[in-house]
Amino acid sequence: MLDRTKRIIIGITGASGALYALHTIKALLSNGVEVHLVISEYGAYVLENETDFSLKGKNVLDSFREKFGDEVSGGNIVKYSNKDLAAEISSGSFKTDGMAIVPCSMKTLAGVAQGFAGSLIERAADVTLKEGRKLVVVPRETPLNKIHLKNMLAVADAGAHILPAMPAFYQKPATIDDLADFMAGRILSLFDIEAELFEPWRK
Repeated sequence: MLDRTKRIIIGITGASGALYALHTIKALLSNGVEVHLVISEYGAYVLENETDFSLKGKNVLDSFREKFGDEVSGGNIVKYSNKDLAAEISSGSFKTDGMAIVPCSMKTLAGVAQGFAGSLIERAADVTLKEGRKLVVVPRETPLNKIHLKNMLAVADAGAHILPAMPAFYQKPATIDDLADFMAGRILSLFDIEAELFEPWRK
């Protein structure tokens, strides 16, 4: 049993699919998780471009409350600069329950696959793997070339879970938010958090 609040690192990079990240963070906060958030420069650009959601100059938790309401008030969120390699999440001595990179650009995937910790997202992922914690990588690129596939295999061999941004349709989604909730639910399930964000498959 944990003697602390569950902590999960979320990295948002410059791939399309920022809505998946927002719904994942919403679900984590709603389940009382302490989210440690890192957004790359282009991750912030895509987030604002695709969702009109910006964190510039704002209290992060207040921003999520404004968008999703008080249901996210059960958790907490700490935001870091992607350039801050001295941040606490860059050290294995800072205990977390794992990390998800959602969405994960092919550049970030390559950095993680090669152990090139040139940013805080890459360093935190490297630490997550070396400490034997759960790393969930949500690649969005399509189609995939052989380099992409080799990098996915490399991080999977190192212990990561590859969860492509491929929402299912058996839950009969009516909105784009339903698709984002499906992905968020799949991500949370890998951290043993049952958020009930979509109807499971039934015959």
